Amino acid sequence: MDEFVVYILYSEKFNKNYTGFTSNLIERFKSHNVLGTKGHTLKFRPWTVIYVEFFSSKAEAMKREKYLKSGIGREFIKNLILKLYN
Repeated sequence: MDEFVVYILYSEKFNKNYTGFTSNLIERFKSHNVLGTKGHTLKFRPWTVIYVEFFSSKAEAMKREKYLKSGIGREFIKNLILKLYN
């Protein structure tokens, strides 16, 4: 059975966050921090994983990722960062 992960990355150096989903968090994290050569996350390295949620289907993970990118979701992320870094 495949497992999907919704994750939130945070760059303390640039005070930026990134939300995504994947079926392989370790490799995706490496891609964001080391292996990737293009894309949004490249210029805000280093990243730290600050939140993960696990799902049994890709559709559920995509739905949650979309929610976290909404206004309510962004507020959740903002509060999470405040708790972790203040």
